[in-house]
Amino acid sequence: MIEEDFKIKPIKNTKSSSKNNRTVAFVHLGCEKNLVDTEHMMGLLDQGGYLVSTDPCKASLVVVNTCSFIQPAREESVRVLVGLAEEGKEIIIAGCLAQHFQEDLLRSIPEAKAIVGTGDYQNILNVLNRIEKGERVNQVSSTPTFVGDERLPRYRTSKQSVAYLKVAEGCDYRCAFCIIPKLRGDQRSRSIESIITEAQALAKQGVKELILISQITTNYGLDIYGRPSLADLLRALGDVPIPWIRVHYAYPTGLTSEVIQSFKEVPNVLPYFDIPLQHSHPDVLRAMNRPWQTNLNKALLDSIREQLPDAVFRTSLIVGFPGESESHFEDLVSFVQIQEFDHIGVFTFSAEEGTKAATLSNQIPIGIAQARKDKIISIQQPIAARKNQECIGRTLDVLIEKKNDDIGEIIGRCYRFAPEVDGTVRLSWDEHSKQLIPGMMVPVLITGADLYDLTGKVAKVEDMVFTAQNKQ
Repeated sequence: MIEEDFKIKPIKNTKSSSKNNRTVAFVHLGCEKNLVDTEHMMGLLDQGGYLVSTDPCKASLVVVNTCSFIQPAREESVRVLVGLAEEGKEIIIAGCLAQHFQEDLLRSIPEAKAIVGTGDYQNILNVLNRIEKGERVNQVSSTPTFVGDERLPRYRTSKQSVAYLKVAEGCDYRCAFCIIPKLRGDQRSRSIESIITEAQALAKQGVKELILISQITTNYGLDIYGRPSLADLLRALGDVPIPWIRVHYAYPTGLTSEVIQSFKEVPNVLPYFDIPLQHSHPDVLRAMNRPWQTNLNKALLDSIREQLPDAVFRTSLIVGFPGESESHFEDLVSFVQIQEFDHIGVFTFSAEEGTKAATLSNQIPIGIAQARKDKIISIQQPIAARKNQECIGRTLDVLIEKKNDDIGEIIGRCYRFAPEVDGTVRLSWDEHSKQLIPGMMVPVLITGADLYDLTGKVAKVEDMVFTAQNKQ
């Protein structure tokens, strides 16, 4: 069953009645930026009178919001599309794969009734109307220019207590390995006022954690204000009644002293730094077209740690980039050992057609790249385990996300863990924890740790200590 294979959970329509009895199902693939686009499309159809679902088994028409970032993502997207076609579904292909391959998709997948580009999802209702008139629709702009805001309906499918907020779309950087600018266009930011309006609305819906996302969140505002304005945005969000503000995709050049100071001073901004560094060696960074980063990595991390001792660091690294020698790789190994990141995502280089890196000489054999990935992971795992062990004895605020009374299970997260990509906190089942429900935030005494997760128990008031997110 598709629902089982892709872990799709049905949701109910919010309307008491519908102008159209047809149910349209949605499948989301890829990053949380894609998820926000999916939720906007669902909101538009819901507002337009359609029944919407995340269960393809309950619909004859399925909108698949695809990913095309790297080859494995494309393969997953195609696998889902073919699976739906074999189930006899009509399909609308949206997102990055549609933007990437356009008419080729319509030619190769007869069941595809439409393609919708990354800058065209706001037209989904019109696309559906045209399909129902018998058209086969190509709704892909050659250059994406649209960015959704708080005026666009949104049908949230994520956990009620967690919401992603897209502050900008597109990217002005041209990293040699990355196809995103071709798929998403140049950066276009929302205004601070627009973001605050949406954040306030999410707060009223009970959101406890707001995660700011874009391609390069630290470049937020450069296109509309003439300078990066993340620090201004974070200070404005300090007045929004949401306990946790988390920032994803913080590129190192944008982590200025002003931005770091805002992390330090704004009470609800978590000291969690998601910094995709990709590599450590200057030669590899120059080949990646990231020369501005060559003398920055260590100094930046040292500065953040000095000002925020409880800072948590997540990074992503690419191994096997064309021309990466053994000495280049050993530099990366040493960097990982010295810096001791809390969380690392390691990827083998993927040669993406249309990127500069795909044409470079000295391509690294996949076997060597995979071995390098395995080595970085083997180095990182004991570091991550020790970082978790150091939390034992601390009292941390934990956002409760899952409770199962049948098996006595309660799971949440502390500030150290972002949703989906990091670990969890498992609470012991006792008289205090039994009273908890998802969405509550409670102090938890950490009593145990393993490679990825923490365990703990609800703290007594007298056991409470200041946590990192209190900035004290």
